[in-house]
Amino acid sequence: MNSKTHQMKNIIIPVAIFMIATLFTSCTAIAGIFKAGAAVGILAVVIVIAVIIWIISLFRGKSN
Repeated sequence: MNSKTHQMKNIIIPVAIFMIATLFTSCTAIAGIFKAGAAVGILAVVIVIAVIIWIISLFRGKSN
């Protein structure tokens, strides 16, 4: 094995480890964004349902 091949192997391993670590960090960040999106979506649905119930209660209160 010549010295260039040996140097390439020494460079490839740390680069591969760095790329894998970066990839997993990116996936974690994207998962966090989707979790926040789901939480915001659930909150929006709860708010919309509360507003609908409030509007219905306004109409029922006027008819009595």
